[in-house]
Amino acid sequence: MTNSSRHAGFDTDVIVIGGGPIGLTTACALAHHGVAFRLFEQRREPKPNSRANNLWARPQELLASIGIRDALAGRAYRITQINTLLNGKTVEPIAIADVASPYPDVLYSGQDVIETILAEQVRARGGTVERGRKVVGLEQDADGVTVTLATVSETDKHETEGPTERLRCRYVVGADGHEGFVRKALGLDFEPEKLPACMNRQVDAKLSWRRSTDFDHLWFFYYPRGFCGVLPVWEGYHRLFFLSDDTGLPDRDPTLEEMQAIAREVTQDETLTLSDPIWLTHSRFQHGVSSGYAKGRVLLVGDAGHLTLPAGGQGMNAGLHDAIGVAWRLAMVLHGAGQPVVLDSYDAERGGEHRRLDRQQEKGFRNSVYRGPLTDAAMGVAASFLPNIGELIQGTDDLQQLTVAYPESPLNEDHLGGLRELLHRRVPHPGDRAPDADVIAPDGSSTTLFAHIYNPDGQSWGWALLAFDGQQADALPRLRTAIAAASPWPCIRPRLVLGAAIAQPDDPTALSDLDGVAHAAFGMEGKPALVLIRPDGHIAFRAPAGRADLLASYCTKLFA
Repeated sequence: MTNSSRHAGFDTDVIVIGGGPIGLTTACALAHHGVAFRLFEQRREPKPNSRANNLWARPQELLASIGIRDALAGRAYRITQINTLLNGKTVEPIAIADVASPYPDVLYSGQDVIETILAEQVRARGGTVERGRKVVGLEQDADGVTVTLATVSETDKHETEGPTERLRCRYVVGADGHEGFVRKALGLDFEPEKLPACMNRQVDAKLSWRRSTDFDHLWFFYYPRGFCGVLPVWEGYHRLFFLSDDTGLPDRDPTLEEMQAIAREVTQDETLTLSDPIWLTHSRFQHGVSSGYAKGRVLLVGDAGHLTLPAGGQGMNAGLHDAIGVAWRLAMVLHGAGQPVVLDSYDAERGGEHRRLDRQQEKGFRNSVYRGPLTDAAMGVAASFLPNIGELIQGTDDLQQLTVAYPESPLNEDHLGGLRELLHRRVPHPGDRAPDADVIAPDGSSTTLFAHIYNPDGQSWGWALLAFDGQQADALPRLRTAIAAASPWPCIRPRLVLGAAIAQPDDPTALSDLDGVAHAAFGMEGKPALVLIRPDGHIAFRAPAGRADLLASYCTKLFA
């Protein structure tokens, strides 16, 4: 707990309400940043079903930045290819792992497995998951938040028993899901939009068929009445789901025999056999997004702020962006390193991104399920002469979430641009994810920019200042001046990226880029420049190398 919290009557710095994957990740991130927290979950036991079960490349990068990605990868299958069939016609497979990320393979396990691992990580960082505790009151003022908690009955999960407890904290993170308490208590509830005449039927079971049962492929089948997916689930199971027109379908969970029959018909494999089911379920669809992701000292993450469609497995992954994004901001503010705009930017960025994702998912969902015979015919014709139609249907960059950006963020400031960037290829701007690139460390060893962007020098909420020489040998003095201008703010950790200039042999901040790989990734060929990168790996600021004054002004605005 911060010193100011200890002496001001607070029980902890942050209370996280909800112990699903996003609440657990938030707790891990807070612990990584040295923020005291308590985590409460209404359920006495974790849910046994796998539900959300995949991790895309960009969320894996964010999880790696707080040191928990490898634990999750240790109990997950690695997906490298997506196979698509349109009305029985095979189209070009998507090499889903062919993306520019250190973690290109998609991880598939199960939400129950993910929750178990994350709870282990919380405990390893000195925290606990306090189960059977339900929030029944939330009051905030100018200095903090008072949370009232009750104990869930051991015999009836909908009832509480015994006395309530009131705790005082500086901030609350609501991670209690769509049906939770926090969003409604803030007055940020919304009416979901229901999608008509559509049902999902799903089974997790052992699968035998004439296609591969290796756990490194996904299969998607577009058929006249709907859309089917075949996905791996941890410990040797597969998930088969069918999103389809609900005409004639009973409004109940399907039987194993019913799922096997439709699976044989859709996959055109009469030998397909399902056995040992561990989950049979059905659902209908609705979606929506809260008008805000923060109000005062209470912030929402994951499903607490939205109701997502199951298109592309984006829901949990989007929530992981929330968890990482809210934690580093809270850490900066609580440690006195950030101005209010740092925390205020969370709602603008993540609320806006969830609304964009909601529109994208609805469009994709309607394209998959509400196609009709004309669309089916057009897709079938296109499959004959467009070798990459599978990629056009699925959209690998969008699936992997590498294109998530915040172009309108209040943290953005850009002093580069002009005609040169209009005439050349697209380069990353403020709000975009900073790309990785191979560089050479001062000791001559190979390294990457990511190794210096995330947690630079062990500064958990550190901002990386990349000072590019633009492959100009005389740029070094300007870069040194800019680095000196940023020195009053300890959270900024500089790195010289040198394509021509030569630093002192013992300079620990110098990275060699003699072949221009890093310069090309950032569009800095022939352009000495400064690029400031946030703790979550998104670019915040760009300026010419000679404008140390602009950098100092930006730092004054953002940092305490």
